[in-house]
Amino acid sequence: MTPQDDPLATAREVVERYLELSMIPDPEAAARHVAPGFTLTFTGGRRFTSPAESAAFNAKRYTWVKKRFLRTDAALDPISGDVRVYNTGYLYGEWPDGTAFETNRYIDIFTVRDGLIVETNVWNDSAEILLDRAGLAEAPL
Repeated sequence: MTPQDDPLATAREVVERYLELSMIPDPEAAARHVAPGFTLTFTGGRRFTSPAESAAFNAKRYTWVKKRFLRTDAALDPISGDVRVYNTGYLYGEWPDGTAFETNRYIDIFTVRDGLIVETNVWNDSAEILLDRAGLAEAPL
């Protein structure tokens, strides 16, 4: 079986390419990997409908940010035929005040249908780290 015949391998490749383009950031190229009606939900419930919107949000939160992939796993939904792709790792980059970071955990969960991303859910430690830096965390990190 070649990767072209394997929907799980294909979905993993689509997601990793999308993430690589998003990290440049090149939202226009990343958008070629999303389906019409695409939705992206960030931690806290923020919703976006394009890679350009999420790139604009990230530009306000970080001076720059990248992802260090640890794993990309995929599972086929036997009922819908969709593939769920789970990409986990660490964010690294720089906060707007110039402070570097590198151990900000994340998990992104994608739904891939017909070779395109239809939905993404993003969770990471950024909000907790920012609360801690502002002295508002309920417990130490």
